[in-house]
Amino acid sequence: MASIRSLSSRIARFALYECTADLSHLSTQEHAALKHLVKAGKYIDQLYMRQAWAGNEELRKKLHAEGNKELITLFEMYKGPWAREDDNVPFVDGAPERPEGGNFYPEGMKKADFEAWVETLSPEEQKRAKSYYTLIRKDDHGRFETISYAKAYADLLKPAAEHLREAANELKGVKLADEEQGTRIDEFLASRADAFETNNYLDSELDWLRLGKSNKLEITIGPYEQYTDGLFTFKSAYEFYIHVRDEHSSKLLEKFSDLQFVEDRLPIPEKYRNDKLVAAPIVVVNQLYAAGDVAVPMTAAYNLPNDEEAIKKGGSKLVLIKNVQEGKFEHVLTPIASQVLAKDQLAHLTKDAFTTHVLLHEVCHSNGPHHTLKGDTVRSKLQEYHSALEEAKADIAALFAADLMVDHGTIDNVTQKEFWVTFLASAFRSIRFGIQEAHGLGQAIQLNYLVEKGGFKCDEKTKLFSVDFEKIRSAVSDLTRDILILQGDGDKTAVDDFVKKYGILHKDTKDALARIDDAGIPVDIRPHYPLAN
Repeated sequence: MASIRSLSSRIARFALYECTADLSHLSTQEHAALKHLVKAGKYIDQLYMRQAWAGNEELRKKLHAEGNKELITLFEMYKGPWAREDDNVPFVDGAPERPEGGNFYPEGMKKADFEAWVETLSPEEQKRAKSYYTLIRKDDHGRFETISYAKAYADLLKPAAEHLREAANELKGVKLADEEQGTRIDEFLASRADAFETNNYLDSELDWLRLGKSNKLEITIGPYEQYTDGLFTFKSAYEFYIHVRDEHSSKLLEKFSDLQFVEDRLPIPEKYRNDKLVAAPIVVVNQLYAAGDVAVPMTAAYNLPNDEEAIKKGGSKLVLIKNVQEGKFEHVLTPIASQVLAKDQLAHLTKDAFTTHVLLHEVCHSNGPHHTLKGDTVRSKLQEYHSALEEAKADIAALFAADLMVDHGTIDNVTQKEFWVTFLASAFRSIRFGIQEAHGLGQAIQLNYLVEKGGFKCDEKTKLFSVDFEKIRSAVSDLTRDILILQGDGDKTAVDDFVKKYGILHKDTKDALARIDDAGIPVDIRPHYPLAN
């Protein structure tokens, strides 16, 4: 049954935000390349629709043919007929429940069936079956088989690759301020086009990681996040971002990239520390266009790649999307704070605390154990809870790191109180998306834990939340420790118990969320891209 919320009220939950930037400094070649990149984006968008659900492309055609503008708007916002923050209840009549494993596995496949099949395979075949870049299908005899993305999606990847090559040709003529430094953007686009056809992403991933700072455009395109695969989080979904670099902010933020400083001070025993830390390069950008796995809520930052092999060879890169963050703070977080925070703490809500915590969240994904003490990847041991705990880790370790950096003088434009209060308000922003989504579940876990430890409290009379400045520091430290140890031990039973205990919504939280909804505050922003036209 389709969700009961009216279409117009659902759209109104996302404030329309013009996502653009000053492009006057770009050359004619760069402007020409942008047109080809947007064309490539149309194919990536369709590809992700196919990955999310087998019936998605057909439903999209049907909706456009019927011409219901509100339904089309919602469908394009969510890249399918389900809204995460409404527990994935379909908003299109006749649409099924959201398939847990997306369209990466045969329809109706059970986890146990896949696991039993994998047991029968050689180590090399097991690796292919669990690869980021393969689908699982049934052959003519009903047996499972793996198919590469390059083969499965050739009808969309080949034309997308051609447009990437056209864009690369335009960009070849652009003179860079420092030709010696890093990969040129045209080289990356050409190698990524090749990857679309060979299914070997490692080389172009390294090109992306090494993009030189003189490139004015920052492009991210390929299979990355695994949230769409809710069964195992093995399979990656295609996404595409066109950004222009914000030079001024990038320089300011480079001083936060000292991961070792944070790692050495994490409140965990030595054996859990990450001894293979690679400092993530930081790029601050403004977003011009996005396609594929980019459903609302809008991403304000990302730390890629996720592929452990690429991370081992080239580290990771942090992309912070400045114009999107500013849109969220203005249209969403500020009005939320007025509904949930104690009045005497509202003065501690600041945009700099919000954007700096987002930055540190992304930096802190690199911190802590990525392999268990026994040597398995944390992802393979935590399975369906890996994403939620990884998001919670990055959040709380970032709050821990912010406190350290204020003490150390590395951060001098935000106070500890501003970080803590802004974090508390921001928890409600994330939980609104529903706790079946990794960020929302991760935030619910943190909020409940910090309330239990007395770091946050809710006034019985006013029902407003506040930070207890005496207790918050030790509560943050304890939660950072507990999550990192759960990851390092890789004990799935302990993780299940932890999520069961803290990954719920208590009455005070539900009441606060109801006040936010009653006040008509947008859940997030939704983009309008002038570049797409």
